[in-house]
Amino acid sequence: MKRILLTLLAVPLLLRGADAKRAEAAMHRLDAAAVTFSEIMAAPDKGIPRDLLEHARCIAIVPGVKKGAFVFGGEYGKGFITCRNESTRGWAAPAAIRVEGGSFGFQIGGSETDVVLLVRGERGAQRLLGDQFTLGADGEIAAGPVGRDSTAQTDARFTAEILSWSRSRGIFAGLSLKGATLRQDLDDNEALYGTRLTNREIENGAVMPTPGGRHLINELDRPLLRSAR
Repeated sequence: MKRILLTLLAVPLLLRGADAKRAEAAMHRLDAAAVTFSEIMAAPDKGIPRDLLEHARCIAIVPGVKKGAFVFGGEYGKGFITCRNESTRGWAAPAAIRVEGGSFGFQIGGSETDVVLLVRGERGAQRLLGDQFTLGADGEIAAGPVGRDSTAQTDARFTAEILSWSRSRGIFAGLSLKGATLRQDLDDNEALYGTRLTNREIENGAVMPTPGGRHLINELDRPLLRSAR
């Protein structure tokens, strides 16, 4: 009986410890997403075109997807999505996502791959804010252009709802990421915000950004502030 009582007393402590570890891991990923985006945009003429970023409805960043994750399906990448408020144009608190499956082409050879998705319109945003969404099922995703400005590039891919990029071994390039499934991560949302919120609730303003979330938002705004000077 004594052993049973000790076990029952230990369970809440173990659960709190697991919650703390999940929150710590989520906050670390949030910082990694901010650093990933900052590094990508810092490379002269090699980042995401600023005009596309300026008019984006949402952006998703998945830092450090491990090699082999999309070949064998045994692992998956985890990251965050944040969307703009249509009236204020400010970014909402980041919501947690995970990406499973798909193909990275030649980029799969890297030890780690960072993935960025830019959502251009309301239709694409609503798809990504659902429970899960398979990218490329209807041809709505295309490899994004690289450079300071996209206005000189008139490829038909700019009709796509979602543009995608990857960075592997220091190489940043457009990536036609088709077949991957993007899911909301309710566990990480709860770990970050203390309550079990859907991505749609977070992006509709249910919570304020954490310090890590504010850091990511500041990095997203920084390239546009530079170009306005």
